[in-house]
Amino acid sequence: MLQFKDIITPVDFIVTEETTLKEAITLMYRKKWNLLPVTDSSKHPVGVFTRSSLHQMVTEETSLTTPIKNYIKKQVEKISVNTPYGKIEELVKNSKVGTGVVVDEDNRVVGILTKTDMVMSLLQTSQELQTITKLKRTLETAIDHAFDGIVMADERKVITMVSPPLLELFNLPVEEVLYKPAAKALPHLQLENVYETEAADVSGFLEINGIKYIVHRIPIVEEGKVIGAIGKVIFRQLNEVSELFKKLQKAENKANFYHQQYQQAETAKFTWDQILSVDPSMEKLKKSGAKVAKGRSTVLIRGESGTGKELFAHAIHKSSARSNGKFIVVNCAAIPEDLLESEFFGYEDGAFTGARPKGKLGKFDLANGGTLFLDEIGDMSLGLQAKLLRVLQEREFYRVGGTVKINVDVRIIAATNRNLEEMVKDGLFREDLYYRLNVISLNIPPLRQRQFDIDHLFGQFMIEFNQILGTSISGMETRAREALLDYDWPGNVRELRNVMERAMTFSESGKIKYEDLPDYLLKQVPIKEPDLNVSMVENAELEAIKKALVQVQGNKVQAARLLGISRSGLYEKIKKYKLG
Repeated sequence: MLQFKDIITPVDFIVTEETTLKEAITLMYRKKWNLLPVTDSSKHPVGVFTRSSLHQMVTEETSLTTPIKNYIKKQVEKISVNTPYGKIEELVKNSKVGTGVVVDEDNRVVGILTKTDMVMSLLQTSQELQTITKLKRTLETAIDHAFDGIVMADERKVITMVSPPLLELFNLPVEEVLYKPAAKALPHLQLENVYETEAADVSGFLEINGIKYIVHRIPIVEEGKVIGAIGKVIFRQLNEVSELFKKLQKAENKANFYHQQYQQAETAKFTWDQILSVDPSMEKLKKSGAKVAKGRSTVLIRGESGTGKELFAHAIHKSSARSNGKFIVVNCAAIPEDLLESEFFGYEDGAFTGARPKGKLGKFDLANGGTLFLDEIGDMSLGLQAKLLRVLQEREFYRVGGTVKINVDVRIIAATNRNLEEMVKDGLFREDLYYRLNVISLNIPPLRQRQFDIDHLFGQFMIEFNQILGTSISGMETRAREALLDYDWPGNVRELRNVMERAMTFSESGKIKYEDLPDYLLKQVPIKEPDLNVSMVENAELEAIKKALVQVQGNKVQAARLLGISRSGLYEKIKKYKLG
């Protein structure tokens, strides 16, 4: 009969209070474990070092050579190696953690028990169970409570069991996976490989929606023949350990890293493809911007704060004939008034008290042959406006304290969220400079006028922040999504990005919930009780309409044709589901 000692993962190393942070990171990364048992010299347990302990040390910027003793959790819930097998099943089913420490009769650490160990042991000893019904029920219980994803296939390479965490990770309904060929339902796992090799293997780091995971493929062999396969998908907190190695590598190349950052600060970083949108008006605007980029004319980009004006400026430079030149950014609202002139035009030796002995190049010097992006142009003083106008007209300037004219070839892209026409009327902005800047104008619509983009950006930011934060968020609950769609977004895309980062940070499950959203936002949207009577048909209908509208870029006539319904019928459903 199956013994408890047969299903544990043995501990083949010793971790003590004097083990260093670097050694602990290396062990956790190599073993893919969520905790390390800490023992004394006789292998008696003194505590555990968990991934949260590790994260705390890194957050506190602890040296890699620091011993882990001050971060060990002293209270250890131990499991005796003689614990009855039936009790182990119950422990695994009810436990909220994925790993336990196992000790022998002399209180010495001999291994750890994971929920996955339990699942594997059930498979390997299925012949010992009295009936197929009992086997199936026990396996399903263990799989449903497994910490990571598990999938099993039979001798025909057809999936016979799959765990909820795996379905959640890949955002798949169970009916699209269960009893389907593994190669079609889950091709990225490459589970069919082990039928040919007859050997277990482990993948490298893979990624979906910004969530890193690895796949452990295990063949089930009987009398020399593969009769099935198991796929173990590990993805919980893998990002944390991976990021620690990246941090160590960055620390070792610190000087080179800062040099690269400096270079990037003077180079356009965004292309048209990185301006995320499925809205027809935005797609049209991007095409106009790409055409504008090929010329030499001054461009004025207008729009509310947070709509992406700087991204458009980057993309224009990146797709222009000046793309090999510098892209210099000046925020006219962020530089003190008394420093603006020297920032723009530079200064000569001794131009004023505190000046550098050899003088300084200004932004126009640095942007020569490239592009100068003037953000918040509406905040520039009238005096500096006059000097800027002269440079635009004559393509030359004097440095502060200088007497020699400096010729310059710079393309100007300006941006503002202010009403320049009203400022001209009020005498706050020069009329001649306004017309000089407003040669070509691009107006970016606010996010509240781009309903399809809100949904689109949810998914894009989810992928981005899963990578940055090391989270495993795979979606958003309906009530939270409705709240975000009902919100007015005065801060536009920038505000949406910040809200998503906060929600994913606070989320304690695989999906963003209503209560994960900031209070200020929830106070500004109408309170709705969740509709428990919405049928599966309505949910499917909503998703079909959304996909059709995205596919035809918002064209309702084409969407109605694609869905096989009348245009008036489509308008009624759009109103019903509040899609625009």
